Formats: sequence, C-alpha cells, structure tokens
Amino acid sequence: MQWIWQRLRAGVPRLWMVAISLGVALVVVAFVALTHLRGEAVNSQSRELSMLSLALTDEIHRELRGMNAGLHAMQVELNEGSLPTVGSAAARALQTRTELMSMVDTLTLVDRNGQVLSSSNPTPMPNQTTFAPGLNQLETEAVAVSRPFIDPRTQTPLVTLAVPFVDVTGQPAGWIFATMRAEALLGAFSVASPAADARMAVFRRDGVLLAGGVVNKSRWDEATIARRLATQRATELRHLPDGTERLVALHSLERYGLEVVLTRDLNVVLVAWREAAQLTAVGVVLLLLVMAASVHLVLRANQRRTAAQVTLQTQLSRANKLESLGELAGGVAHDFNNVLAAIVGFGEMAQDAAPPGSAQARHLDKVLGAALRGKALVERILSFGRGGGCASAVFELEPIVAEVLALLAATLRPGVVLERGLEAPGVLMRGDPTQAFEAVMNLCTNAMQAMPQGGMVRVQLVRQQVERRRVLSHTQLSAGPYLVLTVSDQGSGITPEVMERLFEPFFTTRGAQSGTGLGLAVVHGVVAEFGGAIDVQSKPGQGACFTLYFPECTDAPSPSRPVALPTSNGAGQALLVVDDEPTLVALAEEMFTSLGYQPVGFTDPVAALQTLRADPQRFAAVVTDEVMPGLTGIQLTEAIRQFAPTLPILMVSGYGGASLAQRAAAAGVSRLLTKPMQRDELARAMALLLKPVPLLV
Repeated sequence: MQWIWQRLRAGVPRLWMVAISLGVALVVVAFVALTHLRGEAVNSQSRELSMLSLALTDEIHRELRGMNAGLHAMQVELNEGSLPTVGSAAARALQTRTELMSMVDTLTLVDRNGQVLSSSNPTPMPNQTTFAPGLNQLETEAVAVSRPFIDPRTQTPLVTLAVPFVDVTGQPAGWIFATMRAEALLGAFSVASPAADARMAVFRRDGVLLAGGVVNKSRWDEATIARRLATQRATELRHLPDGTERLVALHSLERYGLEVVLTRDLNVVLVAWREAAQLTAVGVVLLLLVMAASVHLVLRANQRRTAAQVTLQTQLSRANKLESLGELAGGVAHDFNNVLAAIVGFGEMAQDAAPPGSAQARHLDKVLGAALRGKALVERILSFGRGGGCASAVFELEPIVAEVLALLAATLRPGVVLERGLEAPGVLMRGDPTQAFEAVMNLCTNAMQAMPQGGMVRVQLVRQQVERRRVLSHTQLSAGPYLVLTVSDQGSGITPEVMERLFEPFFTTRGAQSGTGLGLAVVHGVVAEFGGAIDVQSKPGQGACFTLYFPECTDAPSPSRPVALPTSNGAGQALLVVDDEPTLVALAEEMFTSLGYQPVGFTDPVAALQTLRADPQRFAAVVTDEVMPGLTGIQLTEAIRQFAPTLPILMVSGYGGASLAQRAAAAGVSRLLTKPMQRDELARAMALLLKPVPLLV
C-alpha cells in the first residue's frame, strides 16, 4: 500500500489512467473504423464487380449482335436463293462469311432432317437435341444455344448457336449453325480481370454451363443452378458449393437466354482489411518501438544532413578550385596564343622568302610545325578555361556521339568491347558541335585507356527531366530538361586523392608518354561552356562512371543546305486510282487531273483489277488504298505483279508503321505514303515514280 501511495504521489496512476483511457479509446475507435472499412471494402468491390460484369456483358452482347446480324443476312440470302446450300460454291460462301464473323469458327447449313447440307470446314456437329430452345420450336427471329461439346481434334470445348432459315418458297428448310469456341463467350475477361481470384462463367438459363466456371467442383445440379440464377437479381454475397463466400454479379442476355456471372472471393477482397486489423492489433505494442525508431531516424537524419553539408562543401571547394584554374589557364593560354600567332605569322613570311630546299626553309618548316602543335595545345587549354572562340549552333548530339563511336570502333584494342545505347534522336542542344565532338571523344578515349587489360565501355545517351536541383560529385545541377551522356568503364577505378584533382589541366596518372593531362580538363571546360554539369562515380577496383548533363535546347535547328525535290506535273498519263471511299476517289481524280494526269477511279478493287488485266498497257501507274473490302491494297499489288511486274504502284494508306512498309515492299509496292496527303507531296511522289530524277543538293 505504501508503494502504491508513493506511486500515486509520483503521478504513475494518473499516467496509467491516461494510458488505459487512450488504449480503450484506441481499441473502440479502431474497432468502429475497421467495421466501417470492411463494409466500405465490400460495397466498393460490389460496385466495381457490377460495373465490370456489365461491361463484359455489353461486350459479349455486341459480339453476339454482330454475329446475329451476319446470320440474319444469311437467312435473307437463303430465302432469296442468292446463297447456295450445297456444293463447293456453298462451302466457299460459308467460309467467306465465317471470316467476317470474329467469334464464329464454322458455319454449317443443316436441313430439317438434321443432315448437313454444306459447311465452311469439317468441325464436328453438336447433338441436335441439346439445343435450348428446341430446334423444331425455334421461331424465325429466335436463337438456340447448344450444350458445350468437345472437338475431338483439338479437345477444345465448342458451343453452337442456331437460327432457322426458309427456302425461296417460304417453307422451313433447316437451320444455320454457327459454331465457336466456348471461351469466346468470355470476351475480354482474361484482360479485364481485376484479380486472380475473379472468375467468370456463362450459363444457359436452364443452368447449363457454357464457358468458364465459378467453383472448382459444383455439387449443384443444373436445376438448382437455374433456380439460383433466377433469384439472383443484383450483386450480393453468396455461399457457393465449394465452401467459399463470394461476391456474385449477374447480368442477362435476354435474346440468347444467357446469364453472365462474375464472382470474387470475399477472403481475397478483404486481405487488405485483415492486414489493417492485424496491424491495429499490434499497434499498441509497437508504439514504444515506433518511438525508439523515430528517435533513431531523427539521429540518422541529422547524420545524413551533416554528411551532405560536408559533401556539398567539398564539391564547392572542387568547383572553386577548377574555376580558378580555368581562369588562370585561360589567361595564360590567351597570352601564349598571341605569341604563337606572331611566331606563325612571321615564320610563314620568312618561309616565303627562304630559298626552296635550303636549310633555312627546313628550319622554318620545323618552327611552323612546332608552333601549330602549340596552337592545338592552346586550343585545348582554352577549352578547359572556357576562353576560346566557340561557334554557337543548335544541333543534334546523337549523330555526333554515333560518329565518335564509329571512329573508336575501328581502332579498338583486342579485349575492349564498346556497348552503345543512343536513345535521344532529334533532341537538340546549343553550342559548338566541334567542342561536343572533342569532349565525347576525350571521355570515351579516357575510358578505354583506363582498361589496359581490356573490358567493356558502355556509352548511353538519353533525355532526362531533372525535377529539382541536385548536388553532383563535382558540380551542381539545376532543374530542367537535359541530354544525359553516360560513359562507364571496367577499369581500376579512381582513388579519392585522384578524384580531387581529376579535372585539373596537365594532371595525369599515366606516364609522360601516355598523355598530356588535358583530356578530362577539356571535357570539364566543354561541359561548363554548354552550361551543363558533370557527375563522377567510382570506387577503386570497380571502374568509373562519368555522366555529362547538357541542357536541352528547344530552338529551331540551325539551317542546313536545302534539298530540292522534283515537282513536275504529269503529261497526260493514265492513272488507275483505287479506293473504297467514293469521296476519296473523286478527290484523287480531281487532284491528279489538276496535276496533268488522266485518272480513272474505282471503288471496287476487283473491278479495277479486271480493268487493268484487260489492258495492262493503258495505265502508267496504279494508286491504291490498303484497307478495302474484297481485296486489300497488298493483295491487289500481288495480283498485278503476276501480269505487270514493272508497273509503278503507289500505295496511300492511313495505316502506317514498319509492319505495313515491310509487307508493302515485299508485295511489290513501288512507294508508300501516308494519309492525309498534300498536293505538292503527291506531285513529287508521282514525279519520282514515273520519271525518277536525281536529287539536287
């Protein structure tokens, strides 16, 4: 009691009361919140499942409606007698219509006695007694669906839809069977499935399972399934025969007597909720650990902040040192360049006055050669000090990097592998292209020299958006769009001592015969001239990675020499124009007429092919679309090449891409253009096609 009293006086009971009160309040709040979250999770998944079920049902309905439209058209053709029912002609006609129905694999005509009249292919037939409604009770506008049956060749479940047809006298003559893979009734479920536990099934109204499945092994008969389908009117929780509790959403296809069922396992739906409940249960126990971890994280954050400040100070010191060295090198180089200019100028005058072949002329040649080498050295020093006269142009960096890699690839030492990844086509930057070339060359050369025993040099160029200011190894990087050039090697790496002096002019770790120590200094100067930044990451024995950031330029590229293309008009040549759009045919005829041609337009490619085959010499060229009914542009080209192998063919299509270009070239298309086209473009294309002329540069 005395101890309790002492504790009470010390305030411990009050703390315990506060802690217990907070604990009870936390438990109550957590329980209420978790109960609410569970209901929200179930309701949210129910709404999502219902919407997905509706979308999948609509998709299946669209597919079936398109198929039904095709079957109705066949009913009309059979009634009119325009569609043969027997023989090879009937089989070909059925095959053609099968290709127009995306869901249908086989079309079959069956007479009233159940005998096959003709079929698009020899797919097995379903038992005619398995249709619902029965075939003999099937009305003209109704559709009957068979039970699933197995294709013995592929062991694939099939389902057949049947519609009746009448002959030319109006008497019932049989049925049109449209057979498809059962899984086609599932539509895009495999793509749109929200989770692995989601399942979909399509039932007939009498409980027959056509495709998919809801449980692994059902203990319900078809009558029970039919009753449960009849009582399912909304998305709700149901206990299924496999012992699971699932969310079930149902939508009906009334015209076809089908029920589309989509389910999700409630246990999976509530996984996140259970995890939240478990976390809440241990939350009180972990509170002290979280507090200790918080203190630890705060201490680590302070340590990182201190380390970052030290790193930043080191980088600022490096940058200031390099800037000072650059200013010094630039000043000395400028003055030295003046001296060299006098030496070269007077030396050339003296050389002009020296007798040819004399000792004086030879001596002056050596003086001028040495002066020119000094001039080249001064230019490199000026590149480091950003003091040289630089051309300013807007240019693309990727071709320059590609040129450097091509030059290096021709002189690689044995054992050195050059790997490239240039992924910034068309991205521009402003500056001196020659300086950019030298910087890339020096950086790649330095990487190869760092691997005397061989290894891999990786060069990558990408476009990158820097979201916020960064502190790099030797400079700071502002936010904005950049071209990022990365050159990494598998050499011996860079020690901290060398890292401090890495970009100093005339500093080198190699012998006097291996380099001047200006390569990386020039790289640093060029990057600074472009307003970019450098980052170097390396550890001894693990190679080095140099990353250059060049600011991206959005100005128009500097002008290049124009290229003149032929734009001459026609001279009355006849052109065969084929397009399934009458408006486009009329437009093409008018454009070609204005260009001096005599176009003949067709909206039917088959008719156009017959006309051309009748008189191949009549037309100077063919202009065709690609996507057309009857014959595509590529099929038309293949047919033309059989009797007119040299006739120019221009394909104009709204469908582009490498695939079309490859297929068109393989078929024999002379030239491929994309829609929409301008008149000048068409004129140039036809001029090149009918009368090739060299480009005037």
